[in-house]
Amino acid sequence: MIPAVASQIVRKPRALQPGSRIRIVSPASPIKEEKLKQMTELLEGEGYIVERSRNILANSVHLAGTDEQRAEDLREAFKDPTVNAILCSRGGYGCARLLPHLDFNQMASAGKLLVGFSDITTLHLALNRRGLPTVYAPMAISFTVEREPWVHESFKRALRGEIVTPEGVPPGETLVAGTAEGETTGGCLCLMTDSLATPESIDCAGKIVLIEDVDEHPHRIDAMLTHLMNAGQIQKAAGIVVGEMTRTDEKPDESIGGTPWRAIVEERLKPLGIPAIVNYPFGHAANMLSLPLGVKARLDANKGTLTYLESPCA
Repeated sequence: MIPAVASQIVRKPRALQPGSRIRIVSPASPIKEEKLKQMTELLEGEGYIVERSRNILANSVHLAGTDEQRAEDLREAFKDPTVNAILCSRGGYGCARLLPHLDFNQMASAGKLLVGFSDITTLHLALNRRGLPTVYAPMAISFTVEREPWVHESFKRALRGEIVTPEGVPPGETLVAGTAEGETTGGCLCLMTDSLATPESIDCAGKIVLIEDVDEHPHRIDAMLTHLMNAGQIQKAAGIVVGEMTRTDEKPDESIGGTPWRAIVEERLKPLGIPAIVNYPFGHAANMLSLPLGVKARLDANKGTLTYLESPCA
């Protein structure tokens, strides 16, 4: 049984500094040894101590080990007093299967920084609901391909609790003009909709909602946005930041009209009248910012910018 949510007390994790200990875990799909090299070198180059969870290379076909192995690694990482941050090796699939096996009240009370994106959205939502800010950011697998220098800068500064937009980062495009302030939430669209009707359901009310996804057909983007609307969620948002629906352009639904995903996003979200932008660089995009969840930010949809009003770290 999943424990009830404790009353929310914000427990900001401490910003990392040279000598901080980072444990890499695999809570979703499996990863190979060679995919860990670049991230390990990057983190050690910043002066951090990098260690691996016990089951980091486990493989149960489409999962990085059994549900219990993956949950055990997360429990141990959050419980270990020597660990300062938990960084996910990759996303893929599997985090939702861990919900019955984890005590998120206990994990949030540990006040440690969780870093990752994609399938890790499930963990972000659960921890943010209990007052623990997290960072939606590149994982070990992300740096196995070349990225723009500002991707590295944003990532490294986020670990130190410094949330800035480096030079060279393209702004988002205005979908609905206006400005908004609120706590950030969201992540990968399919995981956001999967959370509905669970104890860890997303709560968009008064928040700036970040949305992105990968490998979905355009009509599925429509279906998921519609589901968030039918659930009475997205229309309660203070602001909306849409990133990229990566590789969705390559999946046109010609048999049902072939509408591009950006047109679908505009058709679904623009009538809401909520300040919104699209094509903001985060998540599965070729180059991505590291964006905190669970802290206050300001969206300027006129300029296509998202500015954080507080750090995710103490």
